[in-house]
Amino acid sequence: MHLLLLTLLLIALVYLPQWWVQSILNHYNRESEPFPGNGGELAQHLLKRFEVHGVKVEVTDQGDHYDPVQRVVRLTGDKLDGRTLTAIATAAHEVGHAIQHASDYPPFRWRERLVRFALISEQIGSFLLFSVPLIAAVTRLPAVGALMLLAALATIGVGVVVQLVTLPVEWDASFGKALPILTKGGYINPKQELAVRRILRACAMSYVAASLAGLLNFWRWMRILRR
Repeated sequence: MHLLLLTLLLIALVYLPQWWVQSILNHYNRESEPFPGNGGELAQHLLKRFEVHGVKVEVTDQGDHYDPVQRVVRLTGDKLDGRTLTAIATAAHEVGHAIQHASDYPPFRWRERLVRFALISEQIGSFLLFSVPLIAAVTRLPAVGALMLLAALATIGVGVVVQLVTLPVEWDASFGKALPILTKGGYINPKQELAVRRILRACAMSYVAASLAGLLNFWRWMRILRR
């Protein structure tokens, strides 16, 4: 009974933040506002205004994000072509990341280093995961369990840490960059500010929701290793 309650609590902790993020973004993505341009046009305008050179704006089906390697702001079709509060705020948030990159914002720089380290760790972890059955069959050593733990830590644990470290970077993109740009630049009116704050908070917290999902996967790994 206690295990069932713990499982339900963990599931709630993981999926409720994700539900909250999506509900906020969807709620303000329904009705178009009388903006002079859509999300994609605003992103291009802001990149030009803040002299962030060499950054493109593209459509994606992989979720809104800024790609620092390709130097591209990527928005889903509804954000790129939409004139909703969600489209405008999300575009400003992603441009905020491009501004962080262009200004060599230290937390952004450290996050990129951690991401590269996480990619290497995941590759090592994947290799270990595929190697464990073969090693177990050949050696029959109890150390195979330790290898599985190492693989789980490498593939899941490092990724979770990166996502948690990402929060200050996301928060700055929303409230250090996007919100001042939208309010002081006159892109939104005072009546829209509260809604925009909610959207930008959801944008920043989307990575926390993802990290909680990673923690659930990590917990599942720990249960498997104990068997």
